Amino acid sequence: MRSNIGKKATRISILVTAGPTREKIDPVRFLSNYSTGTFGYEIAKEALSRGYSATLISGPTSLDAPRGARVVHVESAIQMRQALKREFPKADCLIMAAAVSDWRVRVPARGKIKRRGGRKILELVENPDILYELGRKKDGKVLVGFALETKDLIKNAYNKMREKNLDIVIANKVGSKRAAFGDDKTSILIIDKLGNRTAIFNKSKRELAKIILDKVSNFKI
Repeated sequence: MRSNIGKKATRISILVTAGPTREKIDPVRFLSNYSTGTFGYEIAKEALSRGYSATLISGPTSLDAPRGARVVHVESAIQMRQALKREFPKADCLIMAAAVSDWRVRVPARGKIKRRGGRKILELVENPDILYELGRKKDGKVLVGFALETKDLIKNAYNKMREKNLDIVIANKVGSKRAAFGDDKTSILIIDKLGNRTAIFNKSKRELAKIILDKVSNFKI
């Protein structure tokens, strides 16, 4: 099946996820990560500037919603999964820029956990692999994932693309001179399933959003 990406006859529908998830420990604490949501929000803004429709599924951030985007706010990985199940069938392309937690606390405490001395052990369980699940249900959609790695960047990016049935992977490395989260400028490696690799250095996330959507708009399945 051929996707609608690149066709002018219909309005292209872009689904973007952004930000972190929060996995509750107790009513006042949670597990999370350093994602600010900036990348996903910039991608949604760029999609709108091109005349696409944009739905943004966002974890907790301090960012203003892009004007014209339909925004779905979520907190946990399970909530993001539920939102994606609703929105994914209506999209031509999913760009999974959110930093979804791999783990959650099995049973969050109902009340605030008090300090009583000694160690406190949290039992963690794996969250569902949302991108893997959606990759089994592509149905002609373009599917873009992000790979944030501490080592073996290229190898792990290709593995992620194959295992999750992605069309494009945006890979970047933790520990480089530019921060993966928060920094306005970063460097990425774009890999697609046709074997193309494009390295881009020291660009703002707004500039990178344009480059990523250029790749998406030219991609055919």
